[in-house]
Amino acid sequence: MSTATDKQTDRQTMLGAEILVEALIRQGGQYVFAYPGGASMPLHQALRKCRDRIRTILPRHEQGGSFAAQGVSRTSDQVGICMATSGPGATNLVTAIADAKMDSVPMLAITGQVAQAVIGSDAFQETPIVEVCRAVTKHHYLITADDYTCPESVAKALKSIPRIVKEAYFVAKTGRPGPVLIDFPKNIQLASIDPSEIDWDPPMYLPGYHPERRKVATEQINQVIAAVRRSKKPILYVGGGVINADASAELVKFARASNIPVTMTAMGLGAFPGDDPQSLHMLGMHGTVYANYAINDADLLLALGVRFDDRVTGKLEEFAKHGKIIHVDIDPSEMSKNKEAHIPIVADVKLFLEKLNEHFQSKSDAPDLTEWWNQINEWRTSYPLSYREAGDFILPQYAIEELWRQTIDNEPFVAVGVGQHQMFTAQFYKFRSPKKWLCSSGLGTMGFGLPAAMGVQAAHPASQVIDIDGDGSFLMNVQELATLKCENLPVKILLLNNQHLGMVVQWEDRFMEGRRAHTYLGPIDHPEWLGEGEGGHYEETYPDFVSIAKGFGVEAKQVRSKKEFPKALAEMLAHDGPYLLDVICPYQEHVLPMIPGGGTVRDIIIE
Repeated sequence: MSTATDKQTDRQTMLGAEILVEALIRQGGQYVFAYPGGASMPLHQALRKCRDRIRTILPRHEQGGSFAAQGVSRTSDQVGICMATSGPGATNLVTAIADAKMDSVPMLAITGQVAQAVIGSDAFQETPIVEVCRAVTKHHYLITADDYTCPESVAKALKSIPRIVKEAYFVAKTGRPGPVLIDFPKNIQLASIDPSEIDWDPPMYLPGYHPERRKVATEQINQVIAAVRRSKKPILYVGGGVINADASAELVKFARASNIPVTMTAMGLGAFPGDDPQSLHMLGMHGTVYANYAINDADLLLALGVRFDDRVTGKLEEFAKHGKIIHVDIDPSEMSKNKEAHIPIVADVKLFLEKLNEHFQSKSDAPDLTEWWNQINEWRTSYPLSYREAGDFILPQYAIEELWRQTIDNEPFVAVGVGQHQMFTAQFYKFRSPKKWLCSSGLGTMGFGLPAAMGVQAAHPASQVIDIDGDGSFLMNVQELATLKCENLPVKILLLNNQHLGMVVQWEDRFMEGRRAHTYLGPIDHPEWLGEGEGGHYEETYPDFVSIAKGFGVEAKQVRSKKEFPKALAEMLAHDGPYLLDVICPYQEHVLPMIPGGGTVRDIIIE
């Protein structure tokens, strides 16, 4: 009996577009988020033929599809795939490609391109997308024939497609992960070849790219153990590299054995259980006071899979200036890029922690940290994460904390947009395991939350998936409500609606004397346009998100009362399809603590 693969390739000819789709399937591709257009139509026809082997999901905007592809990559071992046509379709992918590059997310972006004969002539819907994306991709390909008028040259290009796809997957996933772009001219998509001439598992040709997992020298491990043994105030500073390396279990094992406190970046949340007493939770601009105080006083930083981002360090020369720094990262370019490392170790973090755990003897190597923990717990008691009592108003912190109470035992996937709601979620939703938190951290892209959650739900159909969003961020990709409905993706949306661009409002309040400059999202004849209103429970909100959601066929409800919120939240979570809960919140809330940009721990704002 022939297999589906045999049926696809046991034919007299295969088109270039069909070869690429077959190559994707053979590399393990299960989902592709693809929006069609003139230069990618052959690819969609090929996907249609293979719909029983790879699921094509139609987003309602190319950016939505590319963030959905990230949702697949960030929560599984797969490489998320997105596809668009040439010109504007391709440029609509650029933001998500840049986002993936900043956050080290493996992703494969495939773009149709105009035929080779007209490349460079400003043809209809032509954009040199490889050049546009050169700085924001890990690698890129333009599949061309040396001579597009020569059948032999075109055949050679067709034969290269399986190799290119294999390399794209390999480059995206290995070393420091990142996005790879394949630009595919239409004439090559429509060219054909006898499939018997194709090598479906060809050797790769990547001269100069050697991402082998770097081994850790025993001498380096001995240096680390000696530094730990001598320290009085050590701290584990953990980033997204630990999650990318699937090293969370090894991190937890070492943290338990050493009793060293753990703090995480926004990308690192979930690498260590957030509600564990040993967790100091997030550090940095909106991190906990006690995490930032601990970093400031520490005499040893074990920096694992981090890049010393400015939102963590503030003023670089003041950051952790009292401590010795051990920096472990797979990317050699990160070593001492922002902060000098006393012991730089270029290595896979998982291999490093495995070897460290192998040699670390908790009884003899773990220092006595009684005084250190006493100090940290004193800070934790004096400066807890908290929020004010607001009567029957629904504060965003309360809403997120209540969501945590109702869902944490299910360990849902939680995606967020960008803004205050993002930071409130990082503070008040304590993730217990990795790859459950999706956040646009490096690029800070509004509109990320809904489509990312959409991708997660496609890849994890049996799991609970929640998008916590703000009204400003949500509107940027609101069209993906249609995808949720039409593709039967039961994402739950907790919309924290304060009618403002909340994080910008916060900066206006703190640093610009409260002068409003286009941060109110309602009509311009409203007092809030100039910051003259009182906020709180608006009689009317704009737009009407409940009607919008219902127009897309998504169930929705608005809630304004704290008394009614727990029940409304439970109803949303129990609903069997997608659901939007529009939660009206006062806009005056600030995300605190806050270290002003370029500031130090001494500048931390607590009230």
